[in-house]
Amino acid sequence: MQTATQFPPLEQVTKPAVDTEAAAYYLNRRPQTLRIWAMREHPIRPIRIHGRLAWPVADIKRVLGVA
Repeated sequence: MQTATQFPPLEQVTKPAVDTEAAAYYLNRRPQTLRIWAMREHPIRPIRIHGRLAWPVADIKRVLGVA
């Protein structure tokens, strides 16, 4: 399980996408839940970078209501 010290506040993230572990932390879900979301219709759709899931930060902020 990841701890808060490993991830900066979402407002400070400047990368266009984060990995599944970071996205799960920000969305308060388990990484496996996000992997299931990737296979189904969900408001946040991941992209694939070199075969790995990457979650758009803009979509995470939109879902959480963080501008």
